[in-house]
Amino acid sequence: MDLLQHGVDRTVIALWLGHETMETVQLYIHANLQMKEQALAKTTPLTVSPGRYRPNDELLEFLKSL
Repeated sequence: MDLLQHGVDRTVIALWLGHETMETVQLYIHANLQMKEQALAKTTPLTVSPGRYRPNDELLEFLKSL
């Protein structure tokens, strides 16, 4: 996971670990919150300011009532 976080390609990691296919290496690769945020930052429209979603109190109260 540390290699992936530092930019090493998944296929290189798979070869180093001796995996025959990418499907087998996928079992061990999990993105952490920082990696997910970086991926989302690349897809954010230019008119939207970056940051985490914070639901308002009205939405939270609605969800609690369910």
